[in-house]
Formats: sequence, C-alpha cells, structure tokens
Amino acid sequence: MAKAAEHSELKAAFRKHLEETREQLDRLNRILADLGKTPGRKVCEATAGLVKEGSGLIDDAADGEVCDAGLIAAAQKVEHYEIACYGCLHAWASILGRGADVALLKKSLVEERATDNALTALANSVVNADAAA
Repeated sequence: MAKAAEHSELKAAFRKHLEETREQLDRLNRILADLGKTPGRKVCEATAGLVKEGSGLIDDAADGEVCDAGLIAAAQKVEHYEIACYGCLHAWASILGRGADVALLKKSLVEERATDNALTALANSVVNADAAA
C-alpha cells in the first residue's frame, strides 16, 4: 500500500504501521512462547480477502488521488478487523488473569485504534477532497 500511495503522509502512515505490525507480531510470539506454544502459519481467509480487495483496488484505480482514498478505505477495513481481534484477545487474557499478556495486547489494540484514527484524519483533511477534485 505504501508503494501504491501517492500522498506523502499516507505513504508515511503505511510505513509506520508496517513497523508497528512487526512489533505486534513479536508481541504475539512472546505470548505464545509464554504459553508453551509455537506460532502456526494458518492463513486467515478474512484477512486474505481484505488484502485481495485492496490489491484489486490498486489495479483498478484511475488516478493517484482516487487510489489514495480507496487505499484508506481498504486499510481501515483491515484495521477494524484487527481491532476486533485484538479486542477479543485482550478480553480473554484479562478473564484468564494473564496480566502480562493483557498489557501486550492492550498496546497492540491502542496502536490499531491510533492507526484507524490517523487514517480517518488524513482522509477527512485532504485525501478525500483531492480524490473528489
């Protein structure tokens, strides 16, 4: 998405979130290790569908500004899915009394919400207006 984005702030937001995603993966791996589990490599069909939809949008977009607006919409669909997943994991860890896991999952949940809010602000401040023009 960062490569496809035209707006410099959108590119930066996608790059920043990629780094956060790497940290989130590390947190999940730490939680699994604490549980004596190893990470699997199952494909999440919902996420795969959202990624496919975003890729299709990149292929179909007429120009950069319209593509940027679509990229934000596609990215926010993924963010909302991630917020739901981290929210459930956070709640379950809390119920199970896994305080360290709660803290790690809360950090990821906060990051996902912040990314969603940043994308909304970027869309409302400039990207959507540019796309409409």
